Amino acid sequence: MEYLQLFSQKDLKSLLKTRKGETKFGEQIKLLPNLTNIYEDLKDLDVRYVIFGIEEDIGVRANLGNPGTYKCWKAVKKILINIQSNTYTHAKKVLILGSLNYKSADDDINQSVSNIKNLRSNVEKIDADVTYLVSQIIKAGKIPIAVGGGHNNSYGMIKGSAFGLNQPIAVINIDAHSDFRPEEGRHSGNGFSYALAEGFLKKYFIMGLHENFTSRSILSTMKKMKAVDFVSYEAMEVRSEIGMKTAIESCIKHVDGLKVGLEIDCDAIINVPSSAATPAGFTVKQVRRMLHSFGQTRDLTYLHICEAIPSKKSKDKIGKLISYLITDFIRAHES
Repeated sequence: MEYLQLFSQKDLKSLLKTRKGETKFGEQIKLLPNLTNIYEDLKDLDVRYVIFGIEEDIGVRANLGNPGTYKCWKAVKKILINIQSNTYTHAKKVLILGSLNYKSADDDINQSVSNIKNLRSNVEKIDADVTYLVSQIIKAGKIPIAVGGGHNNSYGMIKGSAFGLNQPIAVINIDAHSDFRPEEGRHSGNGFSYALAEGFLKKYFIMGLHENFTSRSILSTMKKMKAVDFVSYEAMEVRSEIGMKTAIESCIKHVDGLKVGLEIDCDAIINVPSSAATPAGFTVKQVRRMLHSFGQTRDLTYLHICEAIPSKKSKDKIGKLISYLITDFIRAHES
């Protein structure tokens, strides 16, 4: 794969901060020394989770959003490898693969950033890479955990899962937005509508949809479709029409009987720097509790965390936040 960069022993050594009397996460994870065939390289390894980054903001810009999501993986890997390895974090069950890095592709289109057609064409190329990588990880019997980039990559996560499992899947999306815009060319706002239309997504549930940022036409479309359901943030946290426990139960019931992908858009979390940051969203504690509940589902096929935009000031905060989410997912799934 042209844009896949392995996380090497040299990379690990440059970031790892060892301390006497402690064992860090990065000291016990596994790496691939080289890449020949992803499926063959992974299938016999004694790991359960394969973590990789997606370094791009092409899909966000193709949706007229704020750039910078390509920075997320760099911030996360620095923190993740330096958390503690203990009975709670399960480092020995983790392989850090590396990242799909589109810096060169991104540079190629910087000259035509206003050319939406060109941006959306590039998103299709990223779709193909994410689809292939995820399908091979799942065929090898592992659970992919993808970090960074825009929510356009939900499409590749879903399609790759469907290919890997040879069946359509369901998705739970903790998000302020539906990302169910029309099929007008690929971008970060229509990964789920494309996946549903093409038969890779069978059931879709949105946790915490913001009523102020969902158009009348999208609401009308979703309400007509039995495959799609949601609980709005306002219904949960403003009007108190439905409690968190009941919302989670409704979500799990909606996707029951299918393999399930779990999506977390950082736009849903209050005051997290992201492509569409919100001053009114779920707290980190609430998202972690949801993740714990969903993570215990045996049918989970992947975790995808996206849309965060670290700055020099916020990069460690975002790295820690997403490291918590990754380990919460693993911890819940292992319980």
